[in-house]
Amino acid sequence: MSYDLWYWPSIQGRGEFVRLPLEAAGIEYRDRARDEGAEALMDDMEARSGWGAPYAPPYLVDGDFCIAQTAHIVSWLGEKHGFGGESEAETLGLIQLQLVVTDIVAEAHDTHHPVGTGDYYEDQKDEAKRAAKGFRENRIPKYFDHFEAALGIVEGPFVRGATWSHVDTSLFQLVRGLEYAFPKRMAALSSDYPKLHACADAVEALPGIADYLKSERRISFNEDGIFRHYPELDAD
Repeated sequence: MSYDLWYWPSIQGRGEFVRLPLEAAGIEYRDRARDEGAEALMDDMEARSGWGAPYAPPYLVDGDFCIAQTAHIVSWLGEKHGFGGESEAETLGLIQLQLVVTDIVAEAHDTHHPVGTGDYYEDQKDEAKRAAKGFRENRIPKYFDHFEAALGIVEGPFVRGATWSHVDTSLFQLVRGLEYAFPKRMAALSSDYPKLHACADAVEALPGIADYLKSERRISFNEDGIFRHYPELDAD
């Protein structure tokens, strides 16, 4: 089995939240737009219709089956490949946490584009400074408190304890992304969230992830993606 992952070829973006569990689980996939270009992505997406038609990338294809929306994809992969929940309650709890990750990722993006995604950052810098201040001071701690509590329910570095799930790979990407975008603020907060940082470190040490991070498949953080480092938006 080999999946086709469709996402923009030059950024980590939301596609990275799908790549990480695929890499951690050793699941074969083709990053199609990385191989064929953004135009191929647009052509493929335009050709799809019906209930499974994606609104936007990322989306994952398995033969005639297509599934879109990041949290939806990784939750489905977790149930199919053994890194989801072992009971209905655990499965739903993991999906709920995954959706909370979706929320903070959207807020992180909006710190540098608070007015409009179609406008350049330079055209909304004043608004971005105000948005980033509230995100740094209030929103990051509120979200991190929630994740820290979830990681404290079962003993172990992961949400489920000794076994990683799709939520853990997403928390890894979130922490590393925010460390890139807001290094001063994240350094100031690091000691307040030991379980969250231990989870990120444990994910990074997974063999599949360790190999991926050293490979050319891993796109570096940059100022075109979700997590962007603008020094004027960061403070401790």
